[in-house]
Amino acid sequence: MKIISGGIQHETNMFSDTPTTLEDFIRDTHLGDDLPGGEAILKRFADTNTIHGGYLAGVKETGLELVPVLNTRAYPSGMVLRDCFEHLSGILIQRTRNALPADGILLDLHGAMITEDYEDAEAEIVRRVRTLVGPDFPIVVTLDLHANISPALPDYATVIIGYDTYPHTDMGDRGKEAVILLDRILKHDIQPVQAYRQLPLLTLPPGQCTMREPMQSVIRELHELESRPGMLTATVAMGFPFADIHDMGVSVLATADGNLSQANQVADQLAVHLWNLREALQPELVSIHDAMAIAAKTDGLVIFADGSDNPGGGAPCDGTVALQAMIDADFRNGLVAAIYDPETVQQASHSGLGATIKASIGGKTDSLHGSSVHADVEVIALGDGHYVHGGPMAHGLEDSMGATAVLKIGNVEVLVCSLRRQLMDRNMLLSAGVNLEQTQLLVLKSAVHFRADFSSMATVILDADTPGIHRPDFSCFDYKNVRPGCYPLDVDVSYQTA
Repeated sequence: MKIISGGIQHETNMFSDTPTTLEDFIRDTHLGDDLPGGEAILKRFADTNTIHGGYLAGVKETGLELVPVLNTRAYPSGMVLRDCFEHLSGILIQRTRNALPADGILLDLHGAMITEDYEDAEAEIVRRVRTLVGPDFPIVVTLDLHANISPALPDYATVIIGYDTYPHTDMGDRGKEAVILLDRILKHDIQPVQAYRQLPLLTLPPGQCTMREPMQSVIRELHELESRPGMLTATVAMGFPFADIHDMGVSVLATADGNLSQANQVADQLAVHLWNLREALQPELVSIHDAMAIAAKTDGLVIFADGSDNPGGGAPCDGTVALQAMIDADFRNGLVAAIYDPETVQQASHSGLGATIKASIGGKTDSLHGSSVHADVEVIALGDGHYVHGGPMAHGLEDSMGATAVLKIGNVEVLVCSLRRQLMDRNMLLSAGVNLEQTQLLVLKSAVHFRADFSSMATVILDADTPGIHRPDFSCFDYKNVRPGCYPLDVDVSYQTA
């Protein structure tokens, strides 16, 4: 039997002034200017811990024939422009039409993409695919843990499977699970029925981390419930809190084999568990000044997670608040990684290794993340920015930060890159020539994903109290579109199952 796969992924930060264009998708997809399907996708994702890598592992096990028609992504940023979305969705639909007849389709989506026309762009993508293939054609959708799932999406999809981890270390497993479930549907072994619950609950990235409580207990319960006889899969989607749309926030999906009553029971149990943890899911933040004091007294590496400027959630990645504070304090053995500043990288590359240059670092995208740092800096390393993920998240996948430079300002070092990238894998530092052996305080432009590869080497991890459009603090944002009655914007709201 033949199955089709396709994907369009974006996490849209509505507080970013930088729109997302077709050029962004082409650049960040790494598959060429024409966004090819077929062999290019097979080659890029084979043996990687990604959704499409999981698809490929699944078809090996099941014997299904996979025809990938598109898999494109753009790094998180502002709203996806209308022309961009229509072009990409048009490619997906046309290539899917050309690949028919087929027996089923897998859609590798994110769940938090917003366009000029659609608050839930994924629901619109699946609606268009459903219109093409008909009401009975199996459509299995995979979503990020940060998906904002509207009520429309489960209506169009046969099964929805979300990540169980944040950092997202189970992408390969979820992709493989999607193939195996689709294979069982095609063999008429199962008849999936889904129950969906939307909670009046909003959460922020640090509290969503599944490597620590309270989310560890949530995922344990999720796994126990979905392992029961008759259950097929279950998903807890924690939502992307910088989306500012009506359906932003936490939702739950439970899928059973033909037994809607069972699916409803599991969905309700998960929803109540999450609701009861609503206070524990809110984060505690630490200032850079307190972080320096902690690092000075700590025997081992202290990581300061500058999630407010996390490019993995749409922030510009050129914030300087922590860097400037460390320079002002003459902090020793500190490193900031990475600041997006292609102009400074080019200046350093032109001057060469060992040169001292007058640099203006960061603070060039907006005024929300700190001003540019003006200083005489020494160029201590230069690199091409290419790396392969060595940690558990996206293991084996090639990527690039663009050209890089490591600069020394007094006693502080900073890694500067030419492409916006979340610093979440140790190989990113290695490719840039960074050695952490003497580092006491490591400032990372990441909220949570870094934990997958850096946790084992850190003595202390702190969630940063810094400004920015990805700051884990609801009080800093003026929400206009979120439905009323959501905690913690409304602390008096209640929740009861049907």
